[in-house]
Amino acid sequence: MITRIVKLEFQENRLEAFLEHFEQVKWSVARFPGCHGMKLIQDLKNPCVIMTYSIWENEDALENYRVSSLFQSIWPTIKPWFSAKPEAWSLKEYFNGFQ
Repeated sequence: MITRIVKLEFQENRLEAFLEHFEQVKWSVARFPGCHGMKLIQDLKNPCVIMTYSIWENEDALENYRVSSLFQSIWPTIKPWFSAKPEAWSLKEYFNGFQ
């Protein structure tokens, strides 16, 4: 399993459009084959900073999503709304204290 965190920073005037778009696609991403769930989290001090937190079966599952028609329909829509270059991390979990 891998954890994927993606940091997205939006133009202030595009944040609401992103959140509306996310509502339309969130379950398609969270239920994508190989995805074990996803969260959307927002920075408290800078609400234009949004992160996705997702768990993937393995790197192949994540790559299958990244080349999928679903991703190809999402990314070109939201990319022009960014105010900074996205950042992403694929992480190996060593401890999980969540219940």
